[in-house]
Amino acid sequence: MGVAGTTFKGGNAPSRVIPGFRLSLGFTLFYLALIVLIPLSAVFLKTFTMTWEAFWNAVTSERVMASYRLSFGAALVGAFLNVIFGGIVAWVLVRYRFPGKKLVDALVDLPFALPTAVAGIALTALYSANGWIGRYLEAAGIKVAFTPLGVVVALTFIGLPFVVRTVQPVLEEAERELEEAAASLGASRLQTFIKVIFPTILPALLTGFALAFARATGEYGSVIFIAGNMPMVSEISPLFIITKLEQYDYTGATAIAVVMLIASFVLLLTINLLQAWTRQRGQAQKALI
Repeated sequence: MGVAGTTFKGGNAPSRVIPGFRLSLGFTLFYLALIVLIPLSAVFLKTFTMTWEAFWNAVTSERVMASYRLSFGAALVGAFLNVIFGGIVAWVLVRYRFPGKKLVDALVDLPFALPTAVAGIALTALYSANGWIGRYLEAAGIKVAFTPLGVVVALTFIGLPFVVRTVQPVLEEAERELEEAAASLGASRLQTFIKVIFPTILPALLTGFALAFARATGEYGSVIFIAGNMPMVSEISPLFIITKLEQYDYTGATAIAVVMLIASFVLLLTINLLQAWTRQRGQAQKALI
């Protein structure tokens, strides 16, 4: 007899809803090759038409290095800011009840749903010299729009959900009894946070940091409007790739793309290792409890 639409053979083993392992694996590999591996391999194959000297000159020119420094540096700063403030947002959403909480929770996902070009235009309108926020910052001598600081603002905006949504479930599952036990033993709030709470959420914070950093390094739409795109000042690497393509320098564009691709692969590997560490740490803590 079936349960919830599932039929059984011999009363024990459930029948396979999807075809067998070999056919499913073959379809999976074919789909991944068609969607992911073939396009990425085309980038490497195009790059292999260059000599090593030409490749090295293309990826280490002064202008390209400046774009690397801005892309990775701004992504690093934005991810670090999101770890701090995104962690606070996650804490407030989990530990407190207040009017409009569901609305605030939904707003966290807005950078996911909002087209990146719209986000860039909105941020530029806010932080330009005559914008709602920018006019006051300009009066204080702080220029945001069309500067590297504007790039940091844009990358912080798009990276916030990664940290909040990574830390939030960990806080929801955290054992509050441990905090109560620490308080009953005379620990202050700061000691409780450092000794009890922070070690619990540290793996999630690191994972959120890596996700936000990886997302920010390849961001394009929300940055080009607020950055100003001045060579050697506020030009990011993805924009430099587009510039190379517009100049019909396809090999130069693919060479820079390969560097960004390798960096993305290293970041994804780091994220997977952090997630594996998080699972192992969680299982160890459950075993101790």
